[in-house]
Amino acid sequence: MAPARFQTSLERRLRAIRAHPLLNPTALAEGWREWLGSHPADPTHEPHLVAAIEWLVRAQDATPDAGLARGYSLVRHSHYGRGGWQPSYPETTGYIIPTLYAAARRLGRPELAVRAERAARWEIEIQLPTGAVRGGAIGEPESPAVFNTGQVLLGWLAAFEETGHGGFADAARRAARYLVAMLDRDGHWRRGNSRLSRADSTLYNTRTAWALAEAGVRLEDEGFIEAATRNLHVAAERQAPNGWLPDCCLTDPEQPLLHTLAYAIRGLLEGGRVLGDERLVRAAERAAWGLVATVRADGWMPGRYRRDWSPAVRWSCLTGQAQMANNWMRLAEGSGDSRWLEPVPLVLRFLKRTQDRSSRKPGVRGGIKGSWPVGGAYGAYEILSWATKFFADALMRHEAIQTNGLGAALPVSLLA
Repeated sequence: MAPARFQTSLERRLRAIRAHPLLNPTALAEGWREWLGSHPADPTHEPHLVAAIEWLVRAQDATPDAGLARGYSLVRHSHYGRGGWQPSYPETTGYIIPTLYAAARRLGRPELAVRAERAARWEIEIQLPTGAVRGGAIGEPESPAVFNTGQVLLGWLAAFEETGHGGFADAARRAARYLVAMLDRDGHWRRGNSRLSRADSTLYNTRTAWALAEAGVRLEDEGFIEAATRNLHVAAERQAPNGWLPDCCLTDPEQPLLHTLAYAIRGLLEGGRVLGDERLVRAAERAAWGLVATVRADGWMPGRYRRDWSPAVRWSCLTGQAQMANNWMRLAEGSGDSRWLEPVPLVLRFLKRTQDRSSRKPGVRGGIKGSWPVGGAYGAYEILSWATKFFADALMRHEAIQTNGLGAALPVSLLA
């Protein structure tokens, strides 16, 4: 009989071989399509929006509960031990709730609002006794996470806004009280950060502070507003003169992901809006301008950045690109300055060309991948629920601006 150590090593190698994209037809097909020039982009947004929303619907139907799957893996996932649909992900299900409500209005599909409410009620069922939301996906060890709590808080506030049901307000209050309890006196969240991210690089928690500020205003609690203000001011004070936001990444604070930089920018922008604090809005603008110059003529943006805003990698983070399209549009809406809209069509066209709308695989068709190329180092060989959500938000926002102009009321909730 082979020694246990040898067996373990052999099993590890076999798992790696089975997960290799060269042995997976779906992964090979996506990579080949990218090499040939990617997927067709429709000049209008609706076909892409419908495909993205249908992917989110299938992501909810793919789980045994009312949550949405974290994503779909084109290869055998090293963490989940299989390919295909992944378990429900409380964090991203939370902020997909306002997207489903918006799509219900835009597409005239009230069943999407029903799905949003089901997801919001499920989030209450799994809320931890402390009021926190767990980190990671369902099936992983329960561990409270500050950032995840903030994202689901946005979903509960949206459900309360849409339905008026007090249960959503109660869940939001419990979550907000947990966030206040975990905030240190100097305005930093050092405790309760996800075990899946670096505890010393969480400036993106400005997005959590935004959710807390929204809760303070909507639920009329000054304590929530005061705590959110502390965090947002501390974050703005750390910004460099060129707009750079330090210590803002899940894994590498020296070369942060566009994804987490975009989180931080949105938090500063929306937190400033809620609080009526122009200093915070200006901080968001400085960082957002730093990224405008990095948009290539074909709409590509690097997935990681150095502190002088130069590219740190040769792959793109599609989630971050969709987020920045939303951020630039929100800045344009708030200021009336159409210059913020200039990079948006380029980025949206690039994203459209990464969306496979013809695949026979339900987990591929209509979703947005983690990276381009598909093997890039963020969500490699995965279709991600949050990338698809931010893409759908951006399409709805841009479509409304194109049709009605900057001053018109938008179909997308401010919480999306």
